[in-house]
Amino acid sequence: MHVYYSDHYTLPLPEDHRFPMSKYRMLRDYLIINHIITEDELQKSPMISEELLSLAHTPDYIESIKTGKVNLQIIKRIGFPWSFELYQRSCATVGGALESAKSALQNRIAGNLAGGTHHAHADRGEGYCVFNDIAVASRYLIKKNLTKKIAIIDLDVHQGNGNSSILKNDPEIFIFSMHGEKNYPFVKVASHLDIALPSGADDHLFLENLKIGLEEVKKFNPTFIFYQMGVDALKEDKLGLLNLTFEGLIKRDELVLTYAKENQIPISLALGGGYANPIELSVEAYANTYRVAKKIFGN
Repeated sequence: MHVYYSDHYTLPLPEDHRFPMSKYRMLRDYLIINHIITEDELQKSPMISEELLSLAHTPDYIESIKTGKVNLQIIKRIGFPWSFELYQRSCATVGGALESAKSALQNRIAGNLAGGTHHAHADRGEGYCVFNDIAVASRYLIKKNLTKKIAIIDLDVHQGNGNSSILKNDPEIFIFSMHGEKNYPFVKVASHLDIALPSGADDHLFLENLKIGLEEVKKFNPTFIFYQMGVDALKEDKLGLLNLTFEGLIKRDELVLTYAKENQIPISLALGGGYANPIELSVEAYANTYRVAKKIFGN
């Protein structure tokens, strides 16, 4: 199982910034220390080219992020101060997603220890998302005839408005987002299937609705899956508003990954959100997804 990482690109953030940038390296270390994956399975994410970014983003927006001439309002909506490191990190995030997708086609499953940047739109970013990794990788796979029908299963607690704004009219793609009804983004962009959960939803309500959503995904009969495995539905998450336990998230992963394995559908994992207090809880929840992946797909 190839797992791509890009934490060697870091952002110069203020000390009081609320985004837990350290979680990426913490997760990579946790996976190795706890023998969930091996050093041999880790791969450095390459930076994506501007040409491939343009599969999902406008040239003007790409250039503005590269040069720093990005509109101040867009930078505020992204939530990170501009730096060239922001461009590099964002390109590596997308590069890792694309390599993970190509690896999954060969090896059934692969992962990106970043990504799931589902709030990035064609001409702007927001919500800590600069470029949309799943949108770029999806368009690449379709353009190159590497797969025919892609399902995006987005279980981050925040609705994937950027996925929908970019990909909603692509006939080869089905987007399923299950998220918190009262959470960011407060103006949603409709997916092919949206399931909005009330604040405080627990394991049982989450899993019952997930089963409903997966039945709709099955009707689409995908030949590839991108799994946005955000763990911000965890009850300890600062930004989540839901009430899931580690056990609930593990059962969530088992449902999704078992569906992919039993139907021989390649699946690529994207990290998504996680903002628990302490952040070690998010790291453990992310790692649990990889534990489940190893259990279901084998070593």
